[in-house]
Amino acid sequence: MDNYLAHILIVDDDEGIRTLVKKYLNENQYLINTASSAEDASDKIKIIKFDLIILDIMMPGKSGLEFIQENKKDLDTPIILLTAKGQAAERVEGLEVGADDYLPKPFEPKELLLRIKNILDKTKKIDQKRVIEFENIKIDLNKQLIFKNKTEYKINNTEKIILEKMINNPGKTFERLEIGKLIDLDKERSIDVIITRLRKKIELDPKNPKFLQTIRGAGYVLWIE
Repeated sequence: MDNYLAHILIVDDDEGIRTLVKKYLNENQYLINTASSAEDASDKIKIIKFDLIILDIMMPGKSGLEFIQENKKDLDTPIILLTAKGQAAERVEGLEVGADDYLPKPFEPKELLLRIKNILDKTKKIDQKRVIEFENIKIDLNKQLIFKNKTEYKINNTEKIILEKMINNPGKTFERLEIGKLIDLDKERSIDVIITRLRKKIELDPKNPKFLQTIRGAGYVLWIE
């Protein structure tokens, strides 16, 4: 493993895609395991700690979304979804349930490689101890956990990146474009979905947020002081 950049799990029912992506990533110094179904992937993550998962949404049996929903409580591994061009609703749902990024099929292998590198680089950059407490909220960025009124919520790497940036700049309004650059997303709807997901974990009343607020026409701001 010392000669590899990261250990990645590819989950896709298409053997051709699994083989091609594995070969390409192997050539770029990634250690690869593959799974042909969500059920197979669930078995593998129980015994192997992966650095990243590349996950197809549409598969026979359980879908990629069902895989995330069933495993998200114990899964803190970044996930890139592979989606068909017409699956906009599924992409949004994937972000809602905890995926970090998505890539529409067909895709260029170089683009996949860049997305993998970006996610892993950001994961390394933010891997530092950071615990913030305010009112009845405790955010532990190192463990990727939010504690709210004795309830524990897991945050993924994308949420962690956004939170750390906002925590380091309390009271600053972040435009959607700026947030998008942080997490390599250029769809405003996708960014709104992630903010909504964070509110559900931070706010006592997510529909009337006190801490993570929308500044109409400008963006989002975190008030923790």
